[in-house]
Amino acid sequence: MTEAPKTVIITGASSGVGLWSAKALADRGWHVVMACRDLAKAQNAAAEVGIPAASRTLMHIDLGSMASVRGFVDAFHATGRPLDALLLNAAVYLPRLTEPMRSPEGYEISVATNYFGHFLLANLLIPDLQKAQSPRLITLGTVTANSEEFGGKVPIPAPADLGSLAGLDAGFKDPVAMIDGKPFKPGKAYKDSKLACMIMSRELHRRFHASTGIVFNTLYPGCVADTPLFRHAPAAFRTIFPWFQKNITKGYVSQPLSGERAAQVVADSGFEASGVHWSWGNRQKEGREAFSQPLSARASDVSRNARLWDLTAKLTGLG
Repeated sequence: MTEAPKTVIITGASSGVGLWSAKALADRGWHVVMACRDLAKAQNAAAEVGIPAASRTLMHIDLGSMASVRGFVDAFHATGRPLDALLLNAAVYLPRLTEPMRSPEGYEISVATNYFGHFLLANLLIPDLQKAQSPRLITLGTVTANSEEFGGKVPIPAPADLGSLAGLDAGFKDPVAMIDGKPFKPGKAYKDSKLACMIMSRELHRRFHASTGIVFNTLYPGCVADTPLFRHAPAAFRTIFPWFQKNITKGYVSQPLSGERAAQVVADSGFEASGVHWSWGNRQKEGREAFSQPLSARASDVSRNARLWDLTAKLTGLG
């Protein structure tokens, strides 16, 4: 009797790291559920990179909408598929906004999409994951949200910093648009949302690893400087940034390599420890293995992390 393939849900799988993670996992024999906003784009992308039709299921999700996240979970349950892994990859980056965009619930869109949507999705799917033999819930982090790494110290527009969580405490609706309650900075909103996701993964580990056996980790695969994440950045940035990362910092990794590295953390032996931030470093070296990278003090304050969790649960309808 042929063993059924393992199933992974990947958010934002129509381009960039998410697409190439789907490709790498399909190549390993997994069935990939590509959770995307634009299904036509996802269909074309999957065919273009050679993900077999039998190895993929395309399902709609808009992470910026709590109703859409809940609808996705219901639709996934209706497929009857088991779930072995969840890769939280999707993100929006809108650095040229002058005023905050809002989600249907009234939340600033970067935090709503990158963090709130993934927080809700993860919590709703934990019961599915804990039924699997070796379940993993992996979150794509970023160097810019971790001040232990060089990229996390860049002061433009400001380092990621959630402050005392005053914005969440105030309800995070107009006129509030930042987690720390300070004036809106679109680039910092992205960094803050990713820092919150990395904290979320540590808090998931603290709350659920022992009781469920789920492995909760984050990863930084290197700087994917030409990913479509940067499509809303100025044209000059999209030209200069990849060149700078390839030739000056040596931090650049290709989209296919980033997907392969994410797939390793999702599926391969050697990544079974939970509560780890896997990194390949700021300067890429041929043949380098992943290593456990410490997170900053901003991501390691247990009492504040617990408070962030409680406030987020309330704002996403779980509290």
